[in-house]
Amino acid sequence: QMQLVESGGGSAQPGGSLRLSCLMTETVFVSMAWYCQDPGKERELVASISRGGTPTFYADSVKGRFTITRDDAKNLVYLQMDNLKPEDTAVYYCNKASGKMWAWGQGAQVTVSS
Repeated sequence: QMQLVESGGGSAQPGGSLRLSCLMTETVFVSMAWYCQDPGKERELVASISRGGTPTFYADSVKGRFTITRDDAKNLVYLQMDNLKPEDTAVYYCNKASGKMWAWGQGAQVTVSS
């Protein structure tokens, strides 16, 4: 049974950077994505990456600031978050980019404030 383990969250000041990692317990051959969720709101797609690394997709709100990559040899998906803004504050999750989702992990809390 697939398990998703997100890590790398934390606190940052506006303009700062964080790097999130998502470890998958099984090798995958599907497009993967990062999602974010604010309390009381639905999860939103932040970025996705196809099998092999391209193409990628980014929500308009993070385009040019976030970069999604994957290392299939290590079963890892990353989200490099640069030039962070307070509105990026949320819990970030990884999962499939489409189709029936695996069970959600615990997520990685990202808090951006001065």
